[in-house]
Amino acid sequence: MTDYAPPGSDRDTDDPGGPPGRPPTFTSWLRSRSDDELTALLDARPDLAQPVPADIGALAHRATSRNAALRALERLDRFTLQVLETVVALGDDRLSEPVGAPPDALAHGLGLTPSHGRGVEPLDSALETLLSLALVWPDRGRLRPVQVLRELLPHPAQLGPPARALLAALPHDAVRRLARDLVPHSTADSPVETVATALSDPDRVRALVGQVGEPARRLLDNLAWGPPNGTVTDARREVALASAASPVEELIARGLLVPTGDDTLTLPREVGLILRSGVLFREVETAPPGFEGRQVPPETVVRAAAGQAFTVLRAVDELLERWSREPAAVLRNGGLGVRDLRRAAQAMDTDEDTAALYLEVVRAAGLIGTDHRLAGEWLPTREYDLWRERAPERRWLVLARAWLGTDRVAALTGSRDAGGRVRNVLGPGMVRPAAPQARRDVLTELGAAEPGLAPDDDSLRARLAWRRPRRQGPVYSELVGSALTEAAALGLTGMGALAEHTRPLLTLDEDADDTAARLLAAELPQPLDYVLVQGDLTAVAPGPLVADLARELALVADVESTGGATVYRFTEDSVRRALDAGRGVSDITGLLERHSRTPLPQALRYLVADAGRRHGRLRTGAASSYLRCDEPALLAELLADRRAADLELLALAPTVVVSGLNRAALTERLRQLGYHPVAETGDGTMRLGRPEVRRAEPEPVSAVEGAPTPGLTRAAVRALRAGDEAATVARVPVSLPEGGTAGSRASAVMEVLAGAAADRRRVWIGYTDTDGRQVSRIVEPSSVDGGFLTAYDTTRDAVHRFAVHRITGVAELADSD
Repeated sequence: MTDYAPPGSDRDTDDPGGPPGRPPTFTSWLRSRSDDELTALLDARPDLAQPVPADIGALAHRATSRNAALRALERLDRFTLQVLETVVALGDDRLSEPVGAPPDALAHGLGLTPSHGRGVEPLDSALETLLSLALVWPDRGRLRPVQVLRELLPHPAQLGPPARALLAALPHDAVRRLARDLVPHSTADSPVETVATALSDPDRVRALVGQVGEPARRLLDNLAWGPPNGTVTDARREVALASAASPVEELIARGLLVPTGDDTLTLPREVGLILRSGVLFREVETAPPGFEGRQVPPETVVRAAAGQAFTVLRAVDELLERWSREPAAVLRNGGLGVRDLRRAAQAMDTDEDTAALYLEVVRAAGLIGTDHRLAGEWLPTREYDLWRERAPERRWLVLARAWLGTDRVAALTGSRDAGGRVRNVLGPGMVRPAAPQARRDVLTELGAAEPGLAPDDDSLRARLAWRRPRRQGPVYSELVGSALTEAAALGLTGMGALAEHTRPLLTLDEDADDTAARLLAAELPQPLDYVLVQGDLTAVAPGPLVADLARELALVADVESTGGATVYRFTEDSVRRALDAGRGVSDITGLLERHSRTPLPQALRYLVADAGRRHGRLRTGAASSYLRCDEPALLAELLADRRAADLELLALAPTVVVSGLNRAALTERLRQLGYHPVAETGDGTMRLGRPEVRRAEPEPVSAVEGAPTPGLTRAAVRALRAGDEAATVARVPVSLPEGGTAGSRASAVMEVLAGAAADRRRVWIGYTDTDGRQVSRIVEPSSVDGGFLTAYDTTRDAVHRFAVHRITGVAELADSD
């Protein structure tokens, strides 16, 4: 260990970063940390840098706040937490021993001594972790916990409070009587100190325990390993050593139990430690339990995960293309209805639970949103169009990152909230703030197993219980289960083991996405530029198709089935859809001839040619609507067709017929009757084109704040150092006029700053920012003009403009000439 020094060193008494001889403080210790150590602190506790503190003092205050310390405690494994509890138990300043816990005492308290056949290397690692998290700090050769831990860990290692704290809460007469009985000839002025000192002496405590009867000794043994509190009637009774009659009174009279309530007795910490022979825990596990599970060939894991990743991409693309044409309705609560969820599952060829997961992920990725109409619809966003053009591995990364970051849990779909309302996918009530961390915990633990090992559920949960003991509970357990299921469904795991392309996503490496994409791309099936057209009017794509071919084929044919291969079926309606989009008969047949590895069957050529021959012979317009045709016989046939009676047709000329229906209804009805009308514009030209594609705006979605990148963390440390220099640098205030107008004071400030700019001197300024906060800045003025100071701001590491009327003070730096 290098962060604390043995007694007698200069660091025991000198304040690092402060004047010699001043006792060290937590703030001064933080100030003495190197930039690399502060960077590691902000990496491990990213909440401390959001927003960046003004200086080291503000960082120390934030690091020791209750909420920040609770977050840090949740990151500790069981052994490190036991080490911290040992530091808290032995380092309480209310103990009779000096403040802090020396390392050798910690090792003894944890049972990590050479006599037990174990070394102290795990202890060194745990202490390094606690120091790096700023939960403990060195003080004159001992380790001290930050003050807030006394509140957060009131009973470390299931021990009671120190005797001094318990005795101070008793009536003075009761403590004085106890002091007379235990130390009759004490010369101490304070009876509390007398009794506390007596109870800290192991020999004296053992003697007191030996004086009580067997029932009282059993009572002590029951409280020794915690919890340290017991319940009894009339706990505050007056008891003297001579009058003690019951086992409880024997213990109260000797100070071995101290009343802490009308019916509560507490075992003092010193007594508990002696009863435990100085060991704080019955069991100390320095490492997590081993993995148990089945071994799977690593290449099988990778192939399974990559195959599932490809399935996800195909399912999402299929659904969003369908929603582009036929959007799903938005419920009044903002979610998706059960019937629409069922249709989405059918479109993606999966079950409803997996469909709910995919929908929540694509929403978190910003690929779907709602429009702003009164009857809202779920639509793809413009982000979807950009996403669709990316390489498959990059598209999967977008979905994986969205799942890792979102705090919405798809597994809650169909459950009921506290008010009895059913939760709908994409609706409210699906948020669990702990979900992102639970997912990372699960994937990180899977990553700790050797490649190809698929741990069984009990083994994984046992390791998570050791790794994150303060996160355990029913909610966390459910989140772990859903994380395992969802990771498999999204292709982050395969056959129960972590996929290699997932590992980079769990690191802070700036190249993590590139590494993951490269690993996944090597396993995904390569896009094909061909299909196999068959005689039954189908085409088989034996793998994923290149984007252009997939888009054109989806226009001319309908997807009939998916799986290892995709089957497309050519129908009269699908061919007409391509013709309506502006494709000609030669375009369709040319496309299929270029990309089919098999000859085009004659039946398919006839289907395309027949649809093309009939396409556009009839043209609809607005009358309410009209029909125009260059072939009078075809219009005569239509007028004679009994099925067309509901069209309200009337012949105006041999080539023109009008209808009482509007153009859209007329066109749709004629298609149902087997005709192929095409709409035309006012000048008689055909109106062709794809169906209208609508898009929604991406919606802001809730997500946990991600860990800052190393570059941002280093920048935050530089800002901290600059702010700390501004707050602590020795400075000589410049006198400014107290009376007079505001203008005279501003003129004096401008004169001082102009002089500093001319001499190129750095100065300190006090400033009120736009939020009304008082901040300190060290600046190098460049110019003063128009009521503004332009200067290089060392805190922001940039040139900044300051309003002169907001400057509250100016000072010369002590090292400036």
